Amino acid sequence: MKVNTQSVNFTVDQKLVEFIQKRMDKLDNYYDKVIDSDVYLKVQNTSAKENKIVEVKVNVPGDGFIVKKQCRTFEEGVDTAASSLERVLLKRKEKLRAHL
Repeated sequence: MKVNTQSVNFTVDQKLVEFIQKRMDKLDNYYDKVIDSDVYLKVQNTSAKENKIVEVKVNVPGDGFIVKKQCRTFEEGVDTAASSLERVLLKRKEKLRAHL
């Protein structure tokens, strides 16, 4: 799957990009018609520890799903966002199966 990673106001580490690519590739196991995904990484300027924002947009034929998570680390955010997307994609797959 093609993953576009964009970071806002900072440069992203190559290890993080590889982690994101690997985690997003696992979504193909849940729904095989995923076209691509866009991952936006932002750091909020607050004193709170959970200041990392991960926004993931997954494009599937005829639709797009967006999940936004705020966590302490980008890895944690990507992981929880991917878990949420897994549930969403499974629901879509079941819905399409019901119509067949």
